[in-house]
Amino acid sequence: MMGPPPITALSIDVRLHLNAAYGQQWIGRGGPVFGPLDRQTSIALITFYGGYVKSQVYETPVNSAEDPVACIAAAAGEVRDTPGIFTNVRSSMRRR
Repeated sequence: MMGPPPITALSIDVRLHLNAAYGQQWIGRGGPVFGPLDRQTSIALITFYGGYVKSQVYETPVNSAEDPVACIAAAAGEVRDTPGIFTNVRSSMRRR
């Protein structure tokens, strides 16, 4: 077969990976948080997350090729470990 795999095969592989990597902690059909999110919410959350990570990476001087990777991992950990951070983003969207 030429070309990319059928979308159903890809979806199964992605779901298996997410289950293995994150257990019941990812957003999607059948997960603990029902999804998919609507487009506006998804864009707001991605924009917030990307902006936060970018601000953390550019705040730190780079001395080696590994430094940006470590900064990204640290910023992702901060977001992960901050209770209610995305709830705050959603609340902010509702006020607008």
